[in-house]
Order: sequence, then structure tokens, then C-alpha cells
Amino acid sequence: MFNNVGMLDRVLRLAFAGALLYLGLVVYGGTALGTGLAVVSAVPALTAVFGSCMLYGLLGINTRAPENQ
Repeated sequence: MFNNVGMLDRVLRLAFAGALLYLGLVVYGGTALGTGLAVVSAVPALTAVFGSCMLYGLLGINTRAPENQ
């Protein structure tokens, strides 16, 4: 798997996933919207953890810093 997500992008994705999860579990807990937000929060969380984004791959975007040679 090709890593194309940089460190800052990963941190922002984790923060966004945490916000979605908070909204889904606390603010809208027990509703269909809350369940949807909690499920959708998994996408940015997993892309941050694994460092690979399929949409970035399709669009040719790479936010990862070049390797030191």
C-alpha cells in the first residue's frame, strides 16, 4: 500500500474523526444522525492511521514529505 498522507494531514484527519465521533455519540446520541456520524468518522480515522487515502491516489495528491536521501 502506498502512503500518500503526510503527518499534518494525519493529525487533522484524526481531529476531524474525533469531532465527528463526539457529535455522533454525545450531541446526537441515540439518533440515526448520531449513528451515521459515528460510522462516517471511521473513514478519516482509518486513513490517518494507515497513512493512505484512496481519493488522494485517484487524484494524484501526495501530502507526504519526500524521503531523505
